[in-house]
Amino acid sequence: MFALNTYLYTKGKSMNTKLTLTVEEEIIADAKAYAKKRGQSLSDLVENYFKLLTKENRIVKPKQLSPRISRLRGILKVERKNYDYREELEQELSKKYDS
Repeated sequence: MFALNTYLYTKGKSMNTKLTLTVEEEIIADAKAYAKKRGQSLSDLVENYFKLLTKENRIVKPKQLSPRISRLRGILKVERKNYDYREELEQELSKKYDS
C-alpha cells in the first residue's frame, strides 16, 4: 500500500484541496488504467465518484453544468408521458443489428 495524492477541483470556484488516500498499489494501477481508457485523470475519476456518493446532498444548477452538457440540455423532446428510453434503445439496436 502507498499513499495516492490527488487534487479535487470545485468547478466554478478557485479552491483546490489536496487529498491523500491510502490505497493498495494494484487498485491504483487498475484505476489509472481505467481512467486512461476513459480519457480522464485519476483526480477526475475520484472527484466524480465523490460527487456520485454525495449527489443527494447537492442540487445541480444549470450554471454548474459544463458548457458541453448545457448545450445538450433540452434538445430532445419527448412527447409521451411514460417514455422509456431503454425500450427505444432496444428497438433501435434491434433495427441496426437484426437487419
